Amino acid sequence: MTAFVTLAGVYNTPVFGVERSRDQDLMTTSRALDQFLSSVEKRAFKIAQLGLRNDDDALDAVQDAMMKLVQSYAARPVEEWRPLFYRILANVIRDMQRRRTVRGRIMAWLPARDAEDDEEFDPIAQAPSHDAGPAKRLELDEAIGVLESAVAGLPPRQQEAFLLRNLEGLDVNETATAMGCSEGSVKTHYFRALENLRAKLGEVF
Repeated sequence: MTAFVTLAGVYNTPVFGVERSRDQDLMTTSRALDQFLSSVEKRAFKIAQLGLRNDDDALDAVQDAMMKLVQSYAARPVEEWRPLFYRILANVIRDMQRRRTVRGRIMAWLPARDAEDDEEFDPIAQAPSHDAGPAKRLELDEAIGVLESAVAGLPPRQQEAFLLRNLEGLDVNETATAMGCSEGSVKTHYFRALENLRAKLGEVF
C-alpha cells in the first residue's frame, strides 16, 4: 500500500515560552497520536478504498481525516480519538463522493473523450495469504473479491456500520459516535447490511 506521509509536523512544532511540563505533555500527546494514526491507517485506507474505489482518492481521504483529527481534536482524551477519527473519515469520503457526482454531471455536458484518454480505476487491493499455494491463493483472492464487491454494493450507511463493526472492531457505542447516529440506528444498519450480504453471498457468507 502507498506509504502515508508523516504528520509529525502538525503536532511536533516546537513551542517556546511555555513551562517544561507543558512541553512534556505535548511530546506525550505527539507520541500517542503517532501510535494511534499508525494503528488505524491500514484499516482506514481499506474503508476509504471501498467507499471511493480509487487508491489515490482513498489515500487522500485518510490523510485528510488524519490532519483534521490532529488539528482539531488532539487535545481530546485518547479514548475518544478512534470514533472521532472514523466520523471525520466518513464525512471526508461523503464529501469526495459528492464532488465526484457533481464533476460527473459537469463532464456529461462536455464533448466525449476518446476511450484511450480515460483513466481506469485500480481494482480493490487483495490480501492473499503468503503461506498458501497458488491454487489456494487464487481461491482466497476470488472469495475476498466477491465479499469486497458485495460490501462495496451496500448502501453507504450499511457499509459504514458493517466496516466499522467488523474491520475496525468498534463496539455499538463507538460506532454510533463515529457515524453520528443513535445506537439503535447502528444496530439497524448493521442488521440490514448482514441481511443484504447473506442474500448476495448465500452460503459463502
